[in-house]
Amino acid sequence: MKEIREYRELREQLAFYAEDEYRDFIIKGIPSERPFLGVRVPLIRKVVDLVPRDLYEDFLRVQPVAFEEVMARGMLVCKLPYEEMLKWFDSQLRHIDDWCACDTFCLGVSRVIRGRKEEFLDGKIEGLLDGLRGRGDEFAVRAGLVILKCAYVEPEYLGLIFDRVERLKGREEYYIRMAIAWLIAECFVKFPEVTLGYLQVSQLPRWTFNKTISKICDSYRVDEDMKEVVRRMRK
Repeated sequence: MKEIREYRELREQLAFYAEDEYRDFIIKGIPSERPFLGVRVPLIRKVVDLVPRDLYEDFLRVQPVAFEEVMARGMLVCKLPYEEMLKWFDSQLRHIDDWCACDTFCLGVSRVIRGRKEEFLDGKIEGLLDGLRGRGDEFAVRAGLVILKCAYVEPEYLGLIFDRVERLKGREEYYIRMAIAWLIAECFVKFPEVTLGYLQVSQLPRWTFNKTISKICDSYRVDEDMKEVVRRMRK
């Protein structure tokens, strides 16, 4: 396929790969206010790969309309080197209003920040978790949590993770609470004893705590004896 050199061509290619049946399926699970075309993620990546590197910033200046355009924009941001990715990070978050675009973008970011994790933690994640975008946007906070899950579940960061989720215990938004549960479950999978100690003293609200327990018990990476231990901790 030839290079995509104009943004309208990107939209045309996305429309070419659109599937009505797939669109109807994903609409049920992704509550975005944006229109959906129905393009599968590997095909969005295929379209993004046709954009020449020298045109990335031109494309990033265009306001995305469809859900798939937001996804494509996030993929473009994550093809940039660290310093350039930072330039577009906040603007991408402002376009996100659903868990799928959020989590896909965060997974890409987690790959870009390898080797710069301390810098990114101090410069971006702490601000996201503290709600420094003014209103503590649900998906900005979720982004901070998901990036922690993707890149920071390591021994030296466990204490920080536990502290930060405790600070968020008053947040009632569904996608923040789910991200907390997902993050702590990942900590448990990798470091069960330390995370069990945290859960024994955690002040997370009942719903979030029990969802964390459910996610731990759903994991095939946790043995049955340990699952039984955490099941008995349900509130």
